[in-house]
Amino acid sequence: MDKNLRPESQASHSVFLPGTHTFYHLGPRALSPSSSLTMGFSSYCWSWFRFLACLMLLLHSVTPEAGEMPACGKPQQLNRIVGGENAMEAEWPWIVSIQKNGTHHCAGSLITNRWVVTAAHCFKDSVEPSQFSVLLGAWQLGNPGPRATQVGVAWVLPHPIYTWKDSNQGDIALVRLDHSIKFSEHILPICLPDSTVKLLPGTSCWIAGWGSTGDGVALPYPQTLQKLKVPIISSETCSHLYWQGAGQGAITSDMLCAGYLEGKKDACLGDSGGPLMCQVNESWLLAGIISWGEGCAERNRPGVYISLTAHQAWIRRVVQGAQFRGQPHGDTNDFRLGGRRGV
Repeated sequence: MDKNLRPESQASHSVFLPGTHTFYHLGPRALSPSSSLTMGFSSYCWSWFRFLACLMLLLHSVTPEAGEMPACGKPQQLNRIVGGENAMEAEWPWIVSIQKNGTHHCAGSLITNRWVVTAAHCFKDSVEPSQFSVLLGAWQLGNPGPRATQVGVAWVLPHPIYTWKDSNQGDIALVRLDHSIKFSEHILPICLPDSTVKLLPGTSCWIAGWGSTGDGVALPYPQTLQKLKVPIISSETCSHLYWQGAGQGAITSDMLCAGYLEGKKDACLGDSGGPLMCQVNESWLLAGIISWGEGCAERNRPGVYISLTAHQAWIRRVVQGAQFRGQPHGDTNDFRLGGRRGV
């Protein structure tokens, strides 16, 4: 298999190299304007004997059901100090494990209660739905726990421009689950960027996954979700770096780069299809999809991601209910995302 891709093997692989510790607190439950809560305190509820029944109804009403769409990009575990190689439980509730024949194969991101977005090259060998399933709500692959749920795949839709061989352009695929899932604190959708979103070089974003922690170094049991903060690199710089004998081809208009020129930290085997996440206006956006790179954490070989902004029109045509977010109203300039996480 081409070493420039981030291939997925039958072993359980994960993603990142060194990190730090994260502190968090439990934030408010995130609901979109479409979710409603009516509190009618009639004489029924003033009875002490009926108070607990009313309270139970109230608590039940703020739990998103399968058909409801919670606000995207708002995990209920809110981080305040940058750190940690290990992600916190429910820190990234949209990340999923795409499994092939029962083994972790790629990562992906939940965008509605029925759709996941990932990398097209994850299905290079097969798009047969029966071979794949999606594990949602997991934090540790070796110990998913009762909050996780496994869902079958109805069908896989790679982007029509993806060629499977000579170029990584269009390396994006949509995966339709075989039934709608129920949202929870551990299972929530991420926002998608609209056409106004532009990422300046130096913008701090995050990647997460269960891939290898280095070439040939599998993530040890219990395979805890890993995270890494990465800066955006300009397309011009990235094109120049990969022009120097990489053999992978040009950085195309639907790609963006992020990482460290000195190497040592990067996505790796098993991370393909996972999210590049940037924060704007308190919501997390899926800025990119982990696509390819040369080796893992090599010097002058940053990670290359498929831009969701470049493919937002295609996603809108296919997926109903995905939530898009854009540049703040009235701001016509490029802006930096993700600045809040390191505060």
